[in-house]
Amino acid sequence: MTDHCTVVNHPLVQHKLTIMRDKATPTAVFRQLLREISHLLAYEVTRDLPMTTMTIDTPIQPMEAPTLDGRKLALVSILRAGNGLLDGMLDLIPSARVGFVGLYRDEETLEPVEYYFKVPAELDTRVVIAVDPMLATGNSSVAAIDRLKEAGATDVRFLCLLASPEGVARMKEAHPDVPITTAALDERLNEKGYIVPGLGDAGDRMYGTK
Repeated sequence: MTDHCTVVNHPLVQHKLTIMRDKATPTAVFRQLLREISHLLAYEVTRDLPMTTMTIDTPIQPMEAPTLDGRKLALVSILRAGNGLLDGMLDLIPSARVGFVGLYRDEETLEPVEYYFKVPAELDTRVVIAVDPMLATGNSSVAAIDRLKEAGATDVRFLCLLASPEGVARMKEAHPDVPITTAALDERLNEKGYIVPGLGDAGDRMYGTK
């Protein structure tokens, strides 16, 4: 754990992640576990959201009770695999506004190519959480956050399932103000830009498109 990258080492997170890493785990189970693990990761990435109080009446008496402050959160999925984390986070934060950044990785250059961008209005007044299961080279994540900042976002957080040291370093260099929350910081990238030991291609494993 560093100031820039938080690894959520909760036993349930680590247990579910182990099952997800296993190549024998079927698509339906992988997808369900991703949804479950995203609930647990969401607790961590939202730990320090701004709070205020409001007056309510309990069955016993009135009280000043804590409540979230400011505009609704914006959750931004980096397509397509980000949708697996997004679905679980929306279970916990159903009022969040949702955006999408469509990027694919050029297999020759490993550079991201954008094909879709649609985000909520007034990002400058919202906490923005960008989600993508894998932080590998970091190129796609950096490009997505570049676009979010161009659209006005000033308070951005990044949530992923797995990160590589190379990806964390790339993100820190490009966006030192964007903290990373992840379930695991793996060993390295291989020559194809995949995380090692990793879990393979998260999108393929979610959707059965191997």
